[in-house]
Amino acid sequence: MSKTVENTIVNVALAVPLRRVFDYEVPNGYSTPEVGTRISVPFGKGNTTQVGVVVGAKNESEWESIKKIDSILDTFSTLDNAIMALCRWAASYYQHALGEVLLGALPTQLRKALPAQLPALDFWEATDEAFGLPDNALKRAPKQAEALQNLKRAPLRIGTEKEHNITLTSLKALVQKGLATRISHMPERVETVAQPAPYELTDEQSIALYSIQRQLSADQTQANSSTVTLLEGATGSGKTEIYLQAIETALKNDQQALVLIPEIGLSPQTLHRFQSRFTATIVSLHSGLNDRQRSENWLLASKGIADIVIGTRSAIFTPMPRLGLIVIDEEHDLSFKQQEGFRYNARDLAIVRAQQASIPVVLGSATPSLETLNNAILGRYQHLRLKARPGKAHTPQIQILDIRNQTLTAGLCEPALKEIEHTLQAGHQALVFLNRRGYAPTLMCHSCGWVSQCPNCDARFTLHQSPSHLRCHHCDTQRPLPRACPECQSTKLTHTGSGTEKAEEVLTSLFPEHPVHRIDRDSTSRKGSLDALLDQIHTGEPCILVGTQMLAKGHHFPNVTLVVVLDADGGLFSGDFRGPERMGQMLLQVAGRAGREQYPGKVLIQSHHSDHPLLHQLLFQGYPAFAQTLLNDRRLTGMPPYEYLAILRAECTYPDIAEQWLDQARRSAQALMPPSNQLQYLGPIPAMMERVKGRYRLLIQIKATQRKVLQQLLSALIPELEKHSRHKSLRWSIDVDPLEIP
Repeated sequence: MSKTVENTIVNVALAVPLRRVFDYEVPNGYSTPEVGTRISVPFGKGNTTQVGVVVGAKNESEWESIKKIDSILDTFSTLDNAIMALCRWAASYYQHALGEVLLGALPTQLRKALPAQLPALDFWEATDEAFGLPDNALKRAPKQAEALQNLKRAPLRIGTEKEHNITLTSLKALVQKGLATRISHMPERVETVAQPAPYELTDEQSIALYSIQRQLSADQTQANSSTVTLLEGATGSGKTEIYLQAIETALKNDQQALVLIPEIGLSPQTLHRFQSRFTATIVSLHSGLNDRQRSENWLLASKGIADIVIGTRSAIFTPMPRLGLIVIDEEHDLSFKQQEGFRYNARDLAIVRAQQASIPVVLGSATPSLETLNNAILGRYQHLRLKARPGKAHTPQIQILDIRNQTLTAGLCEPALKEIEHTLQAGHQALVFLNRRGYAPTLMCHSCGWVSQCPNCDARFTLHQSPSHLRCHHCDTQRPLPRACPECQSTKLTHTGSGTEKAEEVLTSLFPEHPVHRIDRDSTSRKGSLDALLDQIHTGEPCILVGTQMLAKGHHFPNVTLVVVLDADGGLFSGDFRGPERMGQMLLQVAGRAGREQYPGKVLIQSHHSDHPLLHQLLFQGYPAFAQTLLNDRRLTGMPPYEYLAILRAECTYPDIAEQWLDQARRSAQALMPPSNQLQYLGPIPAMMERVKGRYRLLIQIKATQRKVLQQLLSALIPELEKHSRHKSLRWSIDVDPLEIP
């Protein structure tokens, strides 16, 4: 039976894994809340209170019994029309529950029944006395002078001092001198001012900038009239300077800009560069902020007060009423794809958002993803190239070192060690890249061959030395280091292979006069530790940097003139069809850290397969030729971007149960759309690592020649799968456009 009521019934999306919305009655005395408004409602048998988002209204419900809203939390739509449209599209395309998408778009504090109102914020502000000081009044205190110049340009929000490279000590000293004070007031828009560019653009940069500025100034009144631009530029070629000048144009047009970066670690340096350039309200959004900071920054953006938002992937869902430009830096990076829960790709959603708002989006990379590159080749995206580095910087010299039959010290061959020594003697810095954390990847018994194995995963324990323990890098299980072999009781335990800890230890012993800075997830786990390490490196003093891919992404090290890459061969023989692409991207990204200023750079790549044609093509013909070869292979094998993938995953503590459920799912899919030349099914098959955290993982790969066909299948299949009975320990998920085949 249906129910008709005098009061309005609203459709409410809740953060539950059900692909449906729920009907609630608006109580007497309440106005009908607008779409995008947060409300508090009772849910479930226990009537627990949940926060939901209104997605529609009507006068009749198909349900006989309808609960009433507890309260309306907002007097306005917290999620505006643009974000509502984006979330609806994302939920439909990625086949995810709309409620989880909408509530996930909100900062944590707003997922609770808290007001979506900006409180008065605390600021540091220059006093009247400060404006009367001569420019050289603080010449004996340069840090205080720099801090004061910042305060004269605009008040500084308390809590963001580090983002502006200002110390609390300097600010407190200014307060004691009567030159600064702390104030509290409601945030408001400030007049934006841009500092002059630090150098004159090259011809390539000028052409690229003009093209983007023309898009910003064009009449974007037609629906879906956004322009997607691929800005392909070698590392150090000045892509960031083009972003900055394009954003300056947007600000002059009274527009906001959204900049997405792949890693939290890049946020401080990116913020500092933007804040040094613009007197404007610039906020960051990433998981390194506490809930209060994230909520405040989100609200500053949503109310149009923040002019520039710099964030990681979830920032794509930030409401920005004056949004005029989106920039995706390092667009190829895997970090833009959410790998759990709601499996969206922020880069692709940025393109959708730009199309819905009819604004330009810039995708920047030295090594574009094959999907993006193919769209540029087909003319769907504008393709701008930067081939040279500006100023005195030059492309580094690249050399492959054949390490077959060579003696290795912590993975380093003798020629590489000699180059490191020469680099340090010249007063420069060297970077050693090893994408393997820990001391050694394997601990084994020399007597019986026992190998330390994680009890929960199909993976070996990694040996760590500081502190000494064994750890699984998949489930984080940890064990103390055994004194003897658990199989034969021998004390002849040995380790094989090298990780960043061992490389750090050996290089410290070989070069005791120079510091060795290790940068990986372990050494930077404490808050502020990465910033402290980067501050030491940026002094320019001769040192050695040892690290994982954290060092390869976007960092600018002016005094690094040598890069040594260890173990470069993994991607050549990967079981994942994307392995060679990722290998090429990683090698060129880390190689780009060398020679970014006036000093020439050198890159040494150690390999057991130094004559491999793909490696030679990448390093000596360049990424475009390398990528074209990979695209040709993808076309022949019918893989993305020429065909479209979805992965149906199931995991369970019992592998037979997961396999049986997937068998049933495949039969349901084939009943809806039988296999054909346009649609193929593979599986159930085990994941590459079948057991993780004690759970067995299996999958079905669905491949279609047309995106529309794949979406039609999934839209019909997912409701069927939700009806299937399943074991209580089984979990399943769908991944559309997967970037990893686990």
